[in-house]
Amino acid sequence: MAQEVKIRKFETKDRAAVRRIAHDTALMGESAALFFQGREVISDAFSLYFTDYEPGSCFVAEANDQIVGYLIGAKNKLTAEAVFNCRIALPLFLKALKSGIFLKIKNLSFIFSCLLDLFRNGIKTPDFNCAYPATFHLNIKDGFRGQDIGAWLVRHYLDYLKAEGIHGVHLATMSDRAANFFLAQGFQQLYKGKRSYFRGVLHKDVPLYIFGKLL
Repeated sequence: MAQEVKIRKFETKDRAAVRRIAHDTALMGESAALFFQGREVISDAFSLYFTDYEPGSCFVAEANDQIVGYLIGAKNKLTAEAVFNCRIALPLFLKALKSGIFLKIKNLSFIFSCLLDLFRNGIKTPDFNCAYPATFHLNIKDGFRGQDIGAWLVRHYLDYLKAEGIHGVHLATMSDRAANFFLAQGFQQLYKGKRSYFRGVLHKDVPLYIFGKLL
């Protein structure tokens, strides 16, 4: 690494930093503010399950006593989705409703784009959970990318999954750059589709890649 960076297991004290990075990198490395107003809601949607329900599967990258990246994971994606749907989704919706998020023009526009994308492309993708049950999200703070931090985080996570007896992992990304990164880490492309819900911001459709790796 070009800088002195330590990879370690996530701790409760890291929660605020992880949430901040989750929001600030939500759109393929750019801030969620580009498409949605509501930092707390976005942070909850992207990170709450991992930090609060499965913190043992999460890792952070630390440089000069600050968190500069994270990998937040789940040993079983189906379990994570069930917990999100049963315990997180409704409180998150009520939180968003109370905060007036659904009255903001930018948010209404994004929600409409999501519904339009659902009509055009559907939300179903092939199910890879049997062969590749685990999943994760990886994000690096701007200014610390291109230093192999992501590769180190992935290696630590894969070693953790192997020790836990997990036989496969898969993830989704909409970034061509991230796609090349995961190929370099030995992942296999399992699926490629497209999504149009960021068209209002990016003025184009984006690819949806799913990558997997057997352990």
